[in-house]
Amino acid sequence: MSSASRPVYLKLRDQIAAAIIDGRYPEGAMLPSVRAFAAAQGANPLTVAKAYQAFQDEGLVRVQRGVGMYVVSGAASTLRSSERSAFLADEWPEIVRRIERLGLHADELLTHV
Repeated sequence: MSSASRPVYLKLRDQIAAAIIDGRYPEGAMLPSVRAFAAAQGANPLTVAKAYQAFQDEGLVRVQRGVGMYVVSGAASTLRSSERSAFLADEWPEIVRRIERLGLHADELLTHV
C-alpha cells in the first residue's frame, strides 16, 4: 500500500511509533493527549484516538484513566522489531528491484552511506 493511500490514523500511528523508537517518547513517558496531538498534527481527534487505540491493542501503551497513556517497558524494542520485519517484507524487495534496474553495485551504495 502506497503512503498516499494509507489511512490517516495509520500515518499518525507511524509517526508515534517512530517517536517511540527514536526515544522522543521513552518507556514510561506519557504520550501527548489526543486533543494536543490532534491540534499539533492538524488532525481530527477521533482519528488520533484510533491511532492511540492501535497502540493500546498492541500492548505498547498503558492507560491510566483520567491521567493519560504511558509507553510500556519494551515498546521501543517491540516496535523496532515489527518495523524491521515490515520493511524487509514490504519495502526492501522494491528497493532491491530498483537497485538492480539502475545497475548499482554494493560498493557504490556503501560510499553514499
